[in-house]
Amino acid sequence: MPVNADATTYESAESVSGKALPINEVFYSLQGEGTLAGVPSVFVRTSGCNLRCWFCDSYHTSWEPTHGWMSVENLLDEVHSHDAEHVVVTGGEPLLHDEIESLLGRLGEEGYHVTVETNGTIHRDTHIDLASISPKLASSTPTPERPPAGGDADIGLWEEKHERDRIDVDALAGLVEDYDFQLKFVVTDRTDVEEATELVGRLRDVAAARIRNMDVLLMPEGTTRERLAETRDLTAELALEYGYRYTPRLHVDLWNDAPGT
Repeated sequence: MPVNADATTYESAESVSGKALPINEVFYSLQGEGTLAGVPSVFVRTSGCNLRCWFCDSYHTSWEPTHGWMSVENLLDEVHSHDAEHVVVTGGEPLLHDEIESLLGRLGEEGYHVTVETNGTIHRDTHIDLASISPKLASSTPTPERPPAGGDADIGLWEEKHERDRIDVDALAGLVEDYDFQLKFVVTDRTDVEEATELVGRLRDVAAARIRNMDVLLMPEGTTRERLAETRDLTAELALEYGYRYTPRLHVDLWNDAPGT
């Protein structure tokens, strides 16, 4: 099983000295998605997100952010405590926070391979070895018919905001131009891949970087094994049809919806 962050020491925002970030959890596990699936990695999960996908698999970092603050120095100590060469900085939306640049820069200086999981709405000039970009398609927008997995939320407010902000072509173009990247799309049905293909075409028109079909990854929607069983086959069929790459959700296959995975 992954090594979770139950023993992590959090600090109040007022008590943190120097550069700090809102942190939900730090844990050691296998990368579950994308081109590095299966690679042992330390995960640093920030709290806070500028979007609100109804199917969010980290509800505790977006709809209802939890836990506290950690200084960059303490975060680096947590990373050092695990024998791993890869670090995955995720969220929430990690690029939302200015101090993420300090953490990413330090990780790069220390020789870690750093993957940043981002929704693609924010571009930063910082250290990223792999930008794992997951643009949010129309099917991600929360509605009264598609409420989030838990808790009470102002669906109407977030439906409008999410739909308005979920795609930023300029930010996406900057990310694919400046970093090694993968474009990872969550698939709920065929219309998702049609929309993803249209977006990839727009990016190819404006970005000064080559975007190959193999850079486009299709991932079945689902945070439980039961739900993945409903979306996996269609996603694989669509990957074959469009010539895109299929990515599993290895952590769900292995540990279902357990936290810290």
